[in-house]
Amino acid sequence: MSLGLVGRKVGMTRVFTDDGISIPVTVLEVVPNRVTQIKTNETDGYYGVQVAFGSVKPSKLNKAATGHYAKAAKEAGVGLREFKLKSSDDLSTYSIDSIFSVDTFEKGQKVDVTGVTVGKGFSGAQKRHHFRSQRATHGVSVSHNSLGSTGHCQDPGRVFPGKKMSGQLGSKKRTTQNLEVVRIDSKRNLILIKGAIPGSKGSDIEIKPAIKVKAGK
Repeated sequence: MSLGLVGRKVGMTRVFTDDGISIPVTVLEVVPNRVTQIKTNETDGYYGVQVAFGSVKPSKLNKAATGHYAKAAKEAGVGLREFKLKSSDDLSTYSIDSIFSVDTFEKGQKVDVTGVTVGKGFSGAQKRHHFRSQRATHGVSVSHNSLGSTGHCQDPGRVFPGKKMSGQLGSKKRTTQNLEVVRIDSKRNLILIKGAIPGSKGSDIEIKPAIKVKAGK
């Protein structure tokens, strides 16, 4: 399975093993993803599968989206997501009638999870880049948490691009790799993944099979 699923982050909790060990997990609700379009090299220049996830009222869609879902004869979704494939052989496994659910994955499998991190707005250098504060005494006045020197004086007389300074923190697309699937609840469309994953509660999360799994694990 080279494709993935798109779900919604519910929150975090913990589960206990038979030995009584507590495992922190993130709960994801994955409503079955519906295939809305098959991408081929002849028509699109690459191979891939487009899926719709979630559900939304048709009245909230524009004409382009309404026509797209009508052509595929599928229920309107919150959004669309594409998964690229390497060749036509991989594409032959799927069709416009395919539906992907949490049963796509299995307990103990390693996955890569992608989401948009929590946005924290404009932040200082200490919080954004984990800088340490300046000395609390001995000459430091009013500037304990200031950035400090950012460049040179007359030559070159500018701040180089990429300098770690204050600015926007969070709200970036990030992927956490090699997380373990702890439990799958097919009846409630839930998948529990060990550890924390990027994204706030209610945000869309993409789950794909891990690409850096070590042999024998």
